[in-house]
Amino acid sequence: MPIVINYKNSSLKRNSSNLLLFIDEKFNILTSKKYLSKPEFSYIKDLIKTKDLKKKILIFDINSKRKIILISLKKHITSSDLENLGAKFYDLFKENSQNEFVLNSDTIPNRLKNSVGYFLHGMRLKSYKFEKYKSKKNKKNFLVNVIGKNKTSTRDQVKFNSIEEGTFFTRDLVSEPGNVLHPDEYARRLKSLKKYGLKIVIYDEKKLKKLGMNTLLGVGQGSIRGSYLVTMEWNGLKDRSKPLAFVGKGVCFDTGGISLKPAKFMEDMTYDMAGSAVVVGLMKSLALRKAKVNAVGVVGLVENMPGGNAQRPGDIVKSYSGKTVEILNTDAEGRLVLADALTYTEEKFKPKFIVDLATLTGAIIVSLGSEYAGLFSNDDKLSKQLIDAGERVEEKVWRMPLNKNFDKLIDSKNADMQNINYVGGAGSTTAAQFLQRFILNKTPWAHLDIAGMAFSKYGGALNSGGATGYGVRLLNKLIEDHYE
Repeated sequence: MPIVINYKNSSLKRNSSNLLLFIDEKFNILTSKKYLSKPEFSYIKDLIKTKDLKKKILIFDINSKRKIILISLKKHITSSDLENLGAKFYDLFKENSQNEFVLNSDTIPNRLKNSVGYFLHGMRLKSYKFEKYKSKKNKKNFLVNVIGKNKTSTRDQVKFNSIEEGTFFTRDLVSEPGNVLHPDEYARRLKSLKKYGLKIVIYDEKKLKKLGMNTLLGVGQGSIRGSYLVTMEWNGLKDRSKPLAFVGKGVCFDTGGISLKPAKFMEDMTYDMAGSAVVVGLMKSLALRKAKVNAVGVVGLVENMPGGNAQRPGDIVKSYSGKTVEILNTDAEGRLVLADALTYTEEKFKPKFIVDLATLTGAIIVSLGSEYAGLFSNDDKLSKQLIDAGERVEEKVWRMPLNKNFDKLIDSKNADMQNINYVGGAGSTTAAQFLQRFILNKTPWAHLDIAGMAFSKYGGALNSGGATGYGVRLLNKLIEDHYE
């Protein structure tokens, strides 16, 4: 249900529509007395004794058309707490026949800047639904009129909206079926981002062959669709300082290739391009909010199919870096796409750092479930920044080990390396160890394995199930806190 937010300059009218008031964690309603009529105050004061005050949100039905909603705010509340309260509020009322509310911002203490903004941000993020292919859509709006002086500034409204738009774009891309969002269509959609001020360059198969990106091309050679590398540049600074670089795996559908996956749950492999979608959503967000930073997003777009021209187990390919890879399993394809993309990004843009994102291994789900993304990095400073940013927006990461002793598990007798560890164990680490070999100039680098975070069967605090958009807010916070 779309949320419409109006900022009103008028004062609150008595007996207007559903009223939303904020209150302390002890539900001391005296602080809200002046915003209620005498009968309403007496009614709530009497009934509140019967309520479970451990709940954060209490609802009082004044009559058939009016509710008073009290939301308790703890003393040391965080931005994430407010976002979660906004999401919970939306969940409670999304099915309600009356979906018009007045939010009195004057009842929010000024302990945390942008309290109203964070609350509404949580509502908006939770409200997302992918209904593009449903014949019957819910077109009714969820209307919130914000009154009072404690409002979100126009500048901060732009910031929140840009992050929402970026996150929603990511979710849209991940939610699209493979017959619609194949690499050809994906590249076309990225071209349209030029209107936001991004510089878009699309490398098709002919250009990729000339560049020598054979590990990326090998993944897509079994598909009738094209393979692409797309770069997206945002120059928010007037100087020519080194950009921040973000690289994403864009396997639009992953059958496993000749090393075919089991049929059960293969339909979920439409989200194997989620890493690329995060990079795209982030770049759109930076452009929308005119971020004061230079940044580049790079995505490799392929489809992994078992066609007559498909890559075979046992093939040896030469990467853009010049290093050779023996393909022992065609279902370990994401690292092949990223290998060429990482080296090219480092050489072409000479960035301050590179963060890559990929739904890379099932092993990371065994390790961390759907609570943390796996973080692998060659740089302690970048790792700490990512961990801190993840904690602040509740898109958490957990650092996992990299060590030269793992190299022997991916060394090949026939080439410089092989694309899987045949010995077994440490599946996520050996995949990251493989990627690290394509960072040639000691650029600070972090790999986020988001296989357990990109898609949720059951939903989370700020999403209702399906594509989560995990990573857009995390990387926005990283940039906002440390690089703007």
